[in-house]
Amino acid sequence: MILLLLNACFAGFVHAQNKDLDVAVQKLIAVMVNPDSVALEKMLSPQLSYGHSSGKVQTKQEFIHALLSGESDFVGDITLGDQKTVVQGNTALVRHRLSANTNDRNVAGHVELYILLIWTKEKTGWKLLGRQAVKVP
Repeated sequence: MILLLLNACFAGFVHAQNKDLDVAVQKLIAVMVNPDSVALEKMLSPQLSYGHSSGKVQTKQEFIHALLSGESDFVGDITLGDQKTVVQGNTALVRHRLSANTNDRNVAGHVELYILLIWTKEKTGWKLLGRQAVKVP
């Protein structure tokens, strides 16, 4: 009976962690479409390593600048699919498929990517620590 109770409590904790991460991912997607420097500062770790499918890697400040300047511009909705989450301690890995229209530097495009997000849990909530994208073959 005690084991069943502990299992139910743990399952509830895991569900809450995953829900918090889902919210963090949705906030990230929303701010990528409508960049907001204050929101970005709050959700990104100072040690952010943001990897693009081209091989380019940006720091937190470079990523924020790219979004605010239009160097990286997502147009309309970003669609996510096949999301899978693994939480271990204060670290979480979130994988999904991303589909989006872009207008980077006023050049229209479309991306289909597999994304790996690395989140770290801090007192103020989940912060994005790392991101790596690869093109869908």
